[in-house]
Order: sequence, then C-alpha cells, then structure tokens
Amino acid sequence: MIELKEKRPVDEDVIFSIENLKTYYPVLGGFFRKQIGTVKAVDDISITIKKGETLGIVGESGCGKSTLGKTLMLLEKPTDGKMIYNFDGKKKDITSLNSKEIFDFRSRVQMVFQDPYSSLNPSKRIIEAFDEPLRVHGYKDPEGRKQKIIDALNMVNVNEDYLYRFPHEFSGGQRQRISIARALCINPELIICDEPVSALDVSIQAQVLNLMKEIQQELNLTYVFIAHDLSVVQYMSDRIVVMYLGKVVEISDASELHIKPLHPYTEALLSAIPVPVLRDKKKERIILSGDVPSPINRPLGCPFSNRCPKKIDICTQIEPELLPHADNEHYVACHLYT
Repeated sequence: MIELKEKRPVDEDVIFSIENLKTYYPVLGGFFRKQIGTVKAVDDISITIKKGETLGIVGESGCGKSTLGKTLMLLEKPTDGKMIYNFDGKKKDITSLNSKEIFDFRSRVQMVFQDPYSSLNPSKRIIEAFDEPLRVHGYKDPEGRKQKIIDALNMVNVNEDYLYRFPHEFSGGQRQRISIARALCINPELIICDEPVSALDVSIQAQVLNLMKEIQQELNLTYVFIAHDLSVVQYMSDRIVVMYLGKVVEISDASELHIKPLHPYTEALLSAIPVPVLRDKKKERIILSGDVPSPINRPLGCPFSNRCPKKIDICTQIEPELLPHADNEHYVACHLYT
C-alpha cells in the first residue's frame, strides 16, 4: 500500500503501564432490570507503552480494542486493574487520581476519534472548536491562543484561512487532519488514535498516515494506534497487540509479526491482507469456520477454540496464558507453544 520507511529508535522508558485491566458492562433483564450477565469487553489485559513508540492494537469488530482505548483515556470507567502513567518520572495510577491530577492527565493524553465529522461540533466554527480546550487548559491570552491554533493547523497542512469555516465545508480527509491538529494544540505526550483513517478513502488514508508519522518524528509523540486493518497497523506500528474477544492473544514487534505470526488467529488476519504483486505461488487464504462467540457466554478454555483450525483437546478445557515465546519481546496465548 505504502512504501515502508526505516523505523526510528524507540526510547525504552515506559510512559504508560496497564496491569490486569478489566472493563465489564452489566447485562440487565427481566421486569425488575436485574443483572443477568456480564459483557467482558476488556478482560485482564496487561501491556506497556514505551515513550516515542507506536503501539498498534488490532482485531475484529467487537474484540474490545475501542473500549480499551476509551478506558485508557478514562472515557470509560475500568472495573478493575491498574493504569500507571509516568508524570515526568513520577508514576501514578490514573484510576485513583483526584480531579486536579486528572486535568493534568488530560493535557498529556489526547484522542483522535474514528468519525471526524461527529468529533467536531457542526454548529461551531473551527476556531471555536480549538479555542475552548485551550482556554480550559489555561491559555489566557486570546492572541496567543489564535497563534497556537494557526501553528497546529499549519502542522497538518490546513490553511489558516479555514479557521472561520464550519465542519461541513471540509472533505473527510481535511476534517480528520483538523481533528489531529486539535489534539496537538495543547502539546500532548501521547495520542490514542481510534480507527483514525477507516472512514477515509484509500488515497486519503495514505496522506493522513504519512502526516501522522512525520508529526510523531518532529514532536517525539507516542501513539496508541487502534484499527481493524492489519496492513495499516503494520505500517504505523513499532509493536502490535492482537486482541480477540476482550483478550490479548499475541504481542510482537511489527516486522516479526509479519514474518512469523504464532497465534492461529493472527495467521488468519495476515492471510486476509491482499498482496498486490503476482507470484508463482498464490497466497493461501485462511477461512475461519464458525461464529465469534458471545462476549456474555464465552466458551470454556481458549476463546478462539471454536474457530481454530489447529485446536487440540486442552484448548476446550483450559484458557491459555499470555507467555513469552523464545524471547521476552514476542508473547502468545496459545497451548500450541506451551
């Protein structure tokens, strides 16, 4: 799709550490609306995000990746677990912060949403959409705020003359670049990108992705990049987390995952990527049988067992743990490797 660029070195310092994170939703039913079940959208996830890297999160629709992103932003309340953020060397669990500390966290971590039109107020001009968060975060000088907005728009190649236009006057690609600029204007350290290019045409996707990589290198930003398209995630990411039904099934370096996927689900995702170059041997597509289990009544054992072409007896009895394979960089939750 896009020519791969050489990856820059990644700072090894951990900026965000997630430990045994759970986000559950009650299922209510009956005349008295009693709880009859639980949707385990994010179920016991532990990952680390290193400063300056792009951590990709990929999986089918409904696997919990967007819920994970919103939980990291505290837009969804976690049921259990710890989310430890590095505040300039002082590490704090953001689930136990007071209102002032959460305000500081909001200035350091921003989010770019999937639909650029819904994330912008259609009744407000672009300058108003930018000006309010700057005022809330303590930028008192009106001229200083305007210059900061212009600088952010210039960074994403949007003309400053567009400040007084409404969102409906822009194309989808322009609106997404404006959403990225709004996230950048308060100088965050980490940006959570929830399907930022899935609503755009393929040609516009390439422009936005390259723009995001250039901005990351210029500002030394950290990205959490969430998408269902593994080819896009591979292009953007240094490391990739593969999710299935609320669980992490594999974590690997992006280049290694492409060459040597371990989990059968990851293999199926990779086989679905179209190959533009004709080769002597046609690429074999792995077709998964069965349906995705309900997140309310998950099967006993491995959640992927009812669709896995390589399952063994233990897969339907015991849920596999996420363990390192060969080294401490590639993790997989599969009985085939234990």
